[in-house]
Formats: sequence, C-alpha cells, structure tokens
Amino acid sequence: MKLREYNKTWETKGYELPEYNREEVRKATKALPAWIHFGAGNIFRGFPAAALQRLLNSGSYDKGVIVAEGFDYEIIEKAYKPFDDLSLLVVLKASGSIEKKVIGSVVESLVADSAEAGDWNRLKEIFSNPSLQMASFTITEKGYSLVDSKGDYLGVVEGDFAKGPEQPNHIMGKVTALLYARYQAGAAPIAMVSMDNCSHNGDKLYAAVEAYGKSWVQKGFVEEGFLSYLTDPKKVSFPWSMIDKITPRPDDKVKQILDKDGYEDTDLIITAKNTYTASFVNAEETEYLVIEDLFPNGRPPLEKAGILFTDRETVDKVEKMKVCTCLNPLHTALAIFGCLLSYQTIWEEMRDEELVKLVNKIGYVEGMPVVVNPGVLDPQDFIRSVLELRLPNPFMPDAPQRIATDTSQKLPIRFGETIKAYVAREDLKVTDLTLIPLTLAGWCRYLMGIDDQGNAFTPSPDPLLAELQEQLKGIHLGDQSLAKDVLKPILSNAKIFAVNLYEVGLGEKVEAMFLELIAGPGAVRATLKKYLG
Repeated sequence: MKLREYNKTWETKGYELPEYNREEVRKATKALPAWIHFGAGNIFRGFPAAALQRLLNSGSYDKGVIVAEGFDYEIIEKAYKPFDDLSLLVVLKASGSIEKKVIGSVVESLVADSAEAGDWNRLKEIFSNPSLQMASFTITEKGYSLVDSKGDYLGVVEGDFAKGPEQPNHIMGKVTALLYARYQAGAAPIAMVSMDNCSHNGDKLYAAVEAYGKSWVQKGFVEEGFLSYLTDPKKVSFPWSMIDKITPRPDDKVKQILDKDGYEDTDLIITAKNTYTASFVNAEETEYLVIEDLFPNGRPPLEKAGILFTDRETVDKVEKMKVCTCLNPLHTALAIFGCLLSYQTIWEEMRDEELVKLVNKIGYVEGMPVVVNPGVLDPQDFIRSVLELRLPNPFMPDAPQRIATDTSQKLPIRFGETIKAYVAREDLKVTDLTLIPLTLAGWCRYLMGIDDQGNAFTPSPDPLLAELQEQLKGIHLGDQSLAKDVLKPILSNAKIFAVNLYEVGLGEKVEAMFLELIAGPGAVRATLKKYLG
C-alpha cells in the first residue's frame, strides 16, 4: 500500500478516500487558483487541508489548495513531492479508536525560495491571477517577527530592505514581494489570513508586510501606490483568527498501526532544520478555527466544512475564552503539578484524582464566572471537550515539562486576566479564589527544582528562571516559616501576574499555601488533597 497508489481496496481496511476527481480539481486550481497556504507543516495538512477535502467530497466546491514552504524546503522535497502532494490523516480519538483519511485537496506544492527561479516565478504567476482570494499562513509566531530581542531589525531583514523585492530571503519579505507582483498585475483584492496560534495574528502579519512596504517605497524600489494598496482593507485585508488543534510529530504507535495495515510509507522524515514529518499526520479529533470574515475578493465556502466566520470582536472573545479560562490555564496547572509529581505525560495526569479535580475546579468554578460567551462557541462545550476528550487522550503524548516552558511569560494571561476580572466585578470576591492561588504557589514551589519526593529536577527553560531561583535559593523543604519578604519581590511583580498579588488581597494567601507545599516530602500531594477535599 503506497500512498500515491491508493485505490478502492483501501476502504476494506478502514481508509477514507477522496470522493472527487483529483485531476479535474488540479486543472481547475491551476487555471484559476483561489487559495494558497504558506507553511507546509502538520497543522496545515491535518486541519485546513482536511477541511477543504470535506468541501470537495460534498461537491460544493471544485478547487484545491496550493501550499508553499518558505522556511524548511525539505518538507516539500521529501514529504510532498514523493507522494504527489497526498497525505494520510490519522485522527486519534480519546476513545482509543482512529480514523484514517487520504487527503488529496493539496494539488500543488512549491518552495517559497526567491533563488529557485521555477517555483518563484510560479508563485508570482499565482499572485498575479485575480482569481486568488486568500493566502493563509501557519508559519509560527516567530515567522512574523522582523526584530531581535533588542528590537533591532534582523540581519536578513536589513538585507531585504537594502536589496528590494527581487530576491528577498525572510518569509515576510517574500510575501510582500509576491503582493507587489499582484499590485503590478492590476492590484486585485486579496485576504492575507494568519492561522497561527498567537494573539491578534492578523495584526502581526500586517505589521511585517507594512514594514517591508514602507522600506521599499522609501528606498524607491516600488511605487508609492503599493503602500496605499497594502494599507487599504478593501484591497488587502488581514483578518484575525483563532485556531485550536493538536497535531504532534509523527507518533511511533501510529506508525505501528499503519505498518500492520500494509501501509508502506511510514518512514519518519527528519530534515536538516530538525522538522519531524512523514507521509502521515496524526492529530486529535477536536478542532476549532474561527476567522474574521474580511475577504475583499470572496473566499471558498469553508463554513460548510465547520470553519466559523464572524467579526473581529467575536474572534477576540473566542481567543480569550480559550487562553484565559477553558484550555491554557488548565494546561499550565497540569504542567506545574505534573513536574512536581513526576509525571511524564498530560494524559497520565488526567488519571490522577486530585489533578482532575484541580483543573475541573479552576475551569468550571473559578474561571467560568468571568468568561464572556463569544456566541459562536459555547464555553461549557469547549471546556467539556478539553477535560473529557482532549487532555485525557492517550494518543496525545504531550509532556508537562514541555508545557512548563516559559511559564513566567504565560501567567499574566492564563491567570492574571481572571484575577483582574474578579477585582473588577462587584458581585465577585477575588479573595474567594483558592485553586488559582494554589497553582501560583505551586509554581513558586516548582521553581525550587525539587519534586514532591525531595529529588532534584531541572525546571523547563524560562527567561526569568535564573533570577527567580536566586530569589528562592534560601528556602528548603521542611521550612516552617519564610524569611521576611522572600516571596514578595515575585508575588508583587505585575509583569508576571498582571497584578500585584498583595494589592488585590492574594499575596499572603499564596505565601501561606507555599509554606504548606514545602512542609516536606509528600507535602505537594497532601496540600492538593486538603484544598480539593
């Protein structure tokens, strides 16, 4: 069973196949392209491309998607071209069952490399076609960044600014150059849709493209009218979106399942840039994509495939619901206590009675009262799927140690916003919060790098780790009291918690809980039991 040779006999082994004439779709797309996507990784194949396949299967649409990769060209060379741009989506359900789907909606794959004349000219041709309605992106948040940690432009960006749009090297320079080709070909409208998992993602994409446009206009590389084109939302729009789906690297258990079926293309592909990919993508069953409906040249009818289109305010509410209450805070609580209790996977934590109670109460009891219902997604349904389907899914081997990375940067949004909302509400008392303060105390306990059995462990990378550990260096398991003000510099830091915890009435509560957590070996478990009943 080779992927590019799939046939009807595969259905006897439970494989779902494309229900449309792929060659006709390929021809229609080549003549009148409507959608190009940048970022050829697993999330694209496992979600947007799979959603488009549902449209094609239903007969309500007739064009595929073109994919371009602007960072790791080996993905195209090794995971797309050998398989005729097909991929196998393996949906891993919490029940233990799986779905296997051959995805054929990707009909052309290109490297977005301005030094590769063939593919670069093809990209210009696609962008010059007025039929193109949208360019979407899953390139990670850093793909939109033009500056280093000091705020200075990256060398590659400075080089692009100095040389103009002929051969840019940064992905944002390439995209801007392609938009300039579209401008020169008649300035047809287009939507530039970031689908990356970062706040106000459309603004990040816009800021990068605008910076390139301004530089090239200023240096005389492009016409002044180009900047007017980029900044006119009736011509070039940059919608916000919220995406949520887990598509981890290819899993060995999935490989074994496919091997038993006789599926031959299971080799893991590891590129020189350390991308892990394969002909197959394994993904969880739950998925959400909410997009601001701002498409000046129209769009494919993706609402028929379950993608939600709405206004910007609603996208913002959905994002806050997810990040501040219904998913991310629960992940962080599990990461902190999972490390302290020596768990290696999140799904195993969801077999732990205390930890299950902890995340249920943080979400339903303490977080939910301040959630704004976005309307398009019900917060109760969302959190229920997180707690009952997603986090307990043994096919999703995510580690608390990975999620604990950069926790100091996540706390202000994941817990601080809820604390601020309690302070602002007259009908709620911030001092009634118990399990959020317990989690913050747990984080301080985690920073000590000592697990609940008294064994040392290495905390995950965090830009503030060394500074915070220095503050805690005099604390030991078994201490019955804290040296004066030892935690105060941490708990009063509004950059970490979005508030000064003492000023809102939680500082002393967190200190007291911290003392309980350091009482000795086993104190973390004992403290969890005390507060969770």
